[in-house]
Amino acid sequence: MRGFLLPDCVHLALARLEAAGHSAYLVGGSVRDTLMGRRPHDFDLCTSATPNQVKLALAGERFLDTGLRHGTVTLLPQDGGPIEITTYRVESSYSDARHPDGVRFVQDIRFDLSRRDFTVNAMAYSPTRGLVDPFDGRRDLRAGLLRCVGVPAKRFDEDALRILRGLRLAAETGFSIEADTAAAMRRKSHTLLHLAPERVFSELNRLLLARYTGRILRQAHDVLSSVLPEIEPMAGFDQRNYHHLYDVFEHTVRVVESVPPTPALRWAALFHDAGKPSTFTLDDHGVGHFYGHPKASEALAEVRLRELCAPGELQRSVAFLVRQHDVPFGEEERQVRRRLSNWGEARCRALLALKKADCIGQGTHPDYLRWYQVTEFQLNNVLTAHQPLTVRDLCLNGYDLQFLGLSDAEIGLMQRWLLSIVLEDPSLNQVDTLRDLVIERMEEAHA
Repeated sequence: MRGFLLPDCVHLALARLEAAGHSAYLVGGSVRDTLMGRRPHDFDLCTSATPNQVKLALAGERFLDTGLRHGTVTLLPQDGGPIEITTYRVESSYSDARHPDGVRFVQDIRFDLSRRDFTVNAMAYSPTRGLVDPFDGRRDLRAGLLRCVGVPAKRFDEDALRILRGLRLAAETGFSIEADTAAAMRRKSHTLLHLAPERVFSELNRLLLARYTGRILRQAHDVLSSVLPEIEPMAGFDQRNYHHLYDVFEHTVRVVESVPPTPALRWAALFHDAGKPSTFTLDDHGVGHFYGHPKASEALAEVRLRELCAPGELQRSVAFLVRQHDVPFGEEERQVRRRLSNWGEARCRALLALKKADCIGQGTHPDYLRWYQVTEFQLNNVLTAHQPLTVRDLCLNGYDLQFLGLSDAEIGLMQRWLLSIVLEDPSLNQVDTLRDLVIERMEEAHA
């Protein structure tokens, strides 16, 4: 079949398994992505051979025994990434809603495909046998439809993570979710609470970074609220404020869609206004206010990301962005220099991106966006001119100050004082000028 340009290591593995008398196919996402015209990121194989037979057929290659109980070994070729090779199997019941209690090896690829989650993932391809598609996955690919293999509720009872995987796949591809599959996702969403938090975070993170994340957030917020309970109070919450055209959740989704697809920005956008429902007040004119909502939003983000076992650096970055998203940045260069000095370039640029998206998501005052464009212009000017931002940028270093008679404890205090001066006026960052300032300050201290 045209379109299947497989790496040499994959071709070789398939050919050697076939030569040893076993059938073997490419399966899963690599088949789906290739049929969609996308380049696969990894390759999984399925075969009639048992793990021991796989090793015999591919003698001389390196393997990891990653899942012998379920018939899986991982080939480590010299000229490519790892390749999972799994024996055709059918599975018994799923007591923990995640892993099968047992598996039985079979000889027909169709039985193996029948246990898979969605039709677009239940296809197999062999260079010698062609495409095997017993559940019309290729038809659903053409229709842009995500549909469960068999009875949707049964698929989700077997593995609740399939609910999140389906939403994530829809967010990545733009596929619509078939009606019965979507209904089963809602009925079974409570089972997501039984999953390992690390697995939940991994799927949610990929969903938030996906191209069509806004569409899925809107369509499935009731499903996602099982693992992100903070989003449900935002849905339909009228802000009663002329600065905002949309309710809290719609505004939030628009901000998520408007920030660059990086984990810190997407998670910060999702949580930046999560504290609004709990801080809402009405003034005498019927106008809504949310005093203290950044702090409340930060607390919600910290709790959720900690419970999801998100990486520590991500937790810290999101907390910073949510906490500062409503703080004025300043348009003057001296204000921008202080922000850069305190926060660093990466955090300043991320915060500006969030602020611009927040402005876009309001839907009311597009002219406000000019403020952040001016700030970004000033930030670029400061960085291009290499203006002093840290004590390391001062023309007088610690040795110079020590030579002037300052003790170790005094040096640090003096450097911070000098930095505060040159942040206001970078032209003062000259050796003679700073030396005169230090001497003057030392004389005043002694006097």
